[in-house]
Amino acid sequence: MEKKGQIVHTHKAPDGTEYSHKHNEGHEHKHIHQNTKQVLNRLSRASGHLESVKRMVEDGKDCSEVLIQLSAVIAALNNTGKVILKDHMEHCIVDAVESGDETAIENLTKAIDSLIK
Repeated sequence: MEKKGQIVHTHKAPDGTEYSHKHNEGHEHKHIHQNTKQVLNRLSRASGHLESVKRMVEDGKDCSEVLIQLSAVIAALNNTGKVILKDHMEHCIVDAVESGDETAIENLTKAIDSLIK
C-alpha cells in the first residue's frame, strides 16, 4: 500500500532483472554505480600525483614544472568528475525522472554548478 509522500523506484540490475521498492520522499539511498572501481583508481592516481607535486614544491623545483604537473592533477580530477557525472545521469537521474523525484534533479543542478565554477 502506497502512502502519501512515498516514492516508488524501479531499478534494473546488470543481469536485466527489474525490482521496485518504496521509500519516504527525501530519503536517500545508494544506487548501483557502474564505474566505482574506475573512479577509485582515477582518484588514487590523482592523489599520488598530487603528493608528487607537493614534493616538487618542498624540493624547490622550477615553478613552471610545478604548474604543469598541477594542471595535470586538475585535469585528472575534472575527468574523474565527468565519469561520476555521466554515471549519475545514466543511472540515478534516470531513476529519479522515472519516479518523479524532483529533489534528485535539483541536487544534480547544484552539483553541476559546483563542479563547473
